[in-house]
Amino acid sequence: MDSTAAGVLARLRERGETLACAESLTGGGLAAALTAVPGASASMRGGVVSYATEVKRTVLGVTAELVISAVCAEQMAVGVRDLLGATWGLSTTGVAGPDTQEGQPVGTVFVGVIGPAGVAARRFSLTGSREEIRAATVRAAIGWLGDELG
Repeated sequence: MDSTAAGVLARLRERGETLACAESLTGGGLAAALTAVPGASASMRGGVVSYATEVKRTVLGVTAELVISAVCAEQMAVGVRDLLGATWGLSTTGVAGPDTQEGQPVGTVFVGVIGPAGVAARRFSLTGSREEIRAATVRAAIGWLGDELG
């Protein structure tokens, strides 16, 4: 199973399915990794960088009290999938540093995925610098989507 961006996009294309991304701590890095793949436009619908809590709420419809949470990641994935009319929604939220947020330590990350079988979120505890955490989050999100696609 290929869980690289190219592999994920190839499987989406083969299945006739599409993807939309909602990002917070990755700041567009997830969409950038996916759209760097030649032919990504066959499956990638677009993305929303919802760095501010207000944007999560007004654009993506997030109602979760805490934005560093599994519930927020799920709501972001659902919101972007619905907003952009995609088959799949993929989201990232968490703390890349340098400071804790909502009582969560640096490296706490939640990734949300919604597809035809439903919605779920996973918590990751990552280490490293701010940029290393952001890059690891992108890899984790793409890898998990690859697993979901089978």
